[in-house]
Amino acid sequence: MAHFKKPAAGSWTEHYPDLGTEPVDYTDSIDPEFYEAERNAIFRKTWLYMGRVEKLPKVGSYFTRELPVVNTSLIFVKGKDKVVRSFHNVCRHRGNKLVWDDFPNEETAGSCRQFACKYHAWRYQLDGELTYVQQETEFFDLDKGQYGLKEVRCEVWEGFIFVNFDNTAVSLADYLGAYGKGLEGYPFHEMTETYSYRAEIGSNWKLFIDAFAEFYHAPILHQKQAVKDEADKLMKVGFEALHYDLQSPHSMISSWGGMAPPKDMNMVKPIERVLRSGLFGPWDRPDIEGLDPLPAAVNPAGAKPWGVDEFEFFPNMSLLIWAPGWYLTYTYWPTAVDRHIFECNLYFVPPKNIRERLAQELAAVTVKEYALQDANTLEATQKMLETRTVTEFPLCDQEILLRHLHKMAVDHVEEYRNASVAG
Repeated sequence: MAHFKKPAAGSWTEHYPDLGTEPVDYTDSIDPEFYEAERNAIFRKTWLYMGRVEKLPKVGSYFTRELPVVNTSLIFVKGKDKVVRSFHNVCRHRGNKLVWDDFPNEETAGSCRQFACKYHAWRYQLDGELTYVQQETEFFDLDKGQYGLKEVRCEVWEGFIFVNFDNTAVSLADYLGAYGKGLEGYPFHEMTETYSYRAEIGSNWKLFIDAFAEFYHAPILHQKQAVKDEADKLMKVGFEALHYDLQSPHSMISSWGGMAPPKDMNMVKPIERVLRSGLFGPWDRPDIEGLDPLPAAVNPAGAKPWGVDEFEFFPNMSLLIWAPGWYLTYTYWPTAVDRHIFECNLYFVPPKNIRERLAQELAAVTVKEYALQDANTLEATQKMLETRTVTEFPLCDQEILLRHLHKMAVDHVEEYRNASVAG
């Protein structure tokens, strides 16, 4: 018997009949040809999250991003007009990478008045305009106005910076759709205390999204993260979400939890009692505007035991909003069919004292431990999928977001392939 109300169709999956209920083919996670198609059909055609505006605090602030999946490096910079722009990180003279420090394949950040190439000192304004050419008279009819940096389409939503390599794509606001509109007004800008993790994972990028997009595994895989009595209870009860929603190509899950603070202090570990914090974040909610009431897209079921909402913005951004008043992002950047770079960033309201700082740090290391436990299964999954001993797998109702993700990937690739044939 369900612990929380399900749709009239009887299940969340059947509520969206286009998904089907049959086993899901995971060949999309091991096929090199499919991966190459994804690079063009998905990562060159959709809006990709790059970072927060807080990384660009003043005019001239910049950071770079390395994107092997689309074989490029990008510069992000705040111009004199306060506009955030993105450019391909390439000098227009001989193709040298324009912005880098000691190692050309590593990302960097800083501030400057203009960009100068290390090779021949060509210089560019913050808006990409070429302003200086070394020994310009040695060139033949060179029009500097034709040799500015190559700009990439860049838009900002609620302080989140996105790019799109397809100039014909819809606007970012239209792409994010109902979720983007429904999250407007959440105080992301107040949460500037950041903790970051980055790791190379030996699996297809979609497999890690799978791991985070369902909590069905939590009572089993993460059982040692709870005290024994509580872990035993969770294993018996299992997991059911409060609510699921699909706004293709995006999706979301709303979950109970929080324990901030728990009704019974024996439910949590001693360090959590002392620091008043844990997986769901510091127990003491920050006193800022925007948390009460919450934006319409948050806790769509209006459930009292609500703990966290996870929004999956296709293709590779997860945004989690936690009941105690903080948020985090995950991104998954493919480097090969069987490898990707995983990034995690946690955002809190800056602490006012040592106790608040320690509460945030405990949340940050606890999230890291959970992520490591999830990541630990991924390489084993990848290796066994590659045997092709089994290619289709049954998914339960609590894995609806996984079913949806793989369908979206296949649909985008098929649409791209059909358009290429027609063209």
